[in-house]
Amino acid sequence: MSKSSAVPHHVAIVMDGNGRWATKRFLPRVAGHKKGVDALRACVRHCGDVGVKVLTVFAFSSENWNRPAEEVSGLMELLVMALGREVPQLQAEGVRIRFVGDRAALSDKVRAGLEHAEQITASNTRLVLNICFNYGGRWDVAQAAAGLAARGEAITEQSLDRAMALAYVPDPDLVIRTGGEMRISNFLLWQAAYSELYFSDRLWPDFDGAALDEAIAAYAGRERRFGRTSGQLDPPAGRKAA
Repeated sequence: MSKSSAVPHHVAIVMDGNGRWATKRFLPRVAGHKKGVDALRACVRHCGDVGVKVLTVFAFSSENWNRPAEEVSGLMELLVMALGREVPQLQAEGVRIRFVGDRAALSDKVRAGLEHAEQITASNTRLVLNICFNYGGRWDVAQAAAGLAARGEAITEQSLDRAMALAYVPDPDLVIRTGGEMRISNFLLWQAAYSELYFSDRLWPDFDGAALDEAIAAYAGRERRFGRTSGQLDPPAGRKAA
């Protein structure tokens, strides 16, 4: 797909289906998560190739702590391993990594890995990769409101928007969920207010470049009105700057 105005500036993805992918193959669930890392690597590269500037992925929700302890432990170890393996290549490809979420519950080892990845990629500009880890949309709104209250600032729609965890990038144009489920599961509740939603039956490890192209093509065929009528869409609706 060629780079054009039809390509969304910001794509967000709920990467669902890793566990089911593994179960279908009689493998442990963590094997599906490992395969999901491969799918994410390919997705990041494809986003850069087609002109997407921001990619935000839901890697670990605040509710995922309720999963079996063995799976949670495996996910934490996988994160540390993936950071060591993937970050040098992402750095070489001009990808800036940002981790979004509550880090208080994470181990010192995991927090150090996140901070190191952010530091060494901080000057990259080709693509911003936001990894939502121990993140929840309700947590995001609550932390924004708490921060404003602590600073004595008025809580308004505009001030909340500036205090959200992803305030440094435009809101997502396109939100994709894989795995056949049709809900957003506490992901970017504030930021996705006017996002186009796209649901894929493919499990995340099977979501490849062709599947991403299909999602972007569906997005390009939609009319985004932002509460206005079709006749008011010239010029196109504005968007906050990156």
